[in-house]
Amino acid sequence: MIIKGIAHKLGDDVNTDDIIAAKYLVSTDAAELGRHCMESIKPDFAGKVKEGDIIVAGKNFGCGSSREHAPLAIKGCGIRAVIAPSFAAIFFRNAINIGLPFLESADADKIADQDELEIDLSAGIVKNLTKGDTYKTQAFPAFLQELVERGGLMNYMKERHHA
Repeated sequence: MIIKGIAHKLGDDVNTDDIIAAKYLVSTDAAELGRHCMESIKPDFAGKVKEGDIIVAGKNFGCGSSREHAPLAIKGCGIRAVIAPSFAAIFFRNAINIGLPFLESADADKIADQDELEIDLSAGIVKNLTKGDTYKTQAFPAFLQELVERGGLMNYMKERHHA
């Protein structure tokens, strides 16, 4: 599976309240949450994201509370993957549940805001098309790629149940 988009750079320790403020947790609509994604740290973030873009962050992305709305807001604003040197453990599970790929890469700091990236989830390769660089990350297992393609765990389970 290939994901191609523009990098949107964020810093270290982006927490779930930074991703989606508590006042918006009344909604579970991904598009609605996406309109408010990152607004407390980057008010214009959702307006700049195009469908298929990629967040590139610093260490400990997704820390804070176990807020399932956080990856939903990220996906709802059009982001298709997150690259960071490290993630909070709770973010892993929530991202997998909704089919949002996350990739650990020590080279995330080499990627600049607005660089064009191409991610090969099967190979665990991130190509920086702007700089002509290639970075290694973990290969995303076939099962998790299938979850991403199906739009998350719930859709995957529904399809398996009806098969």
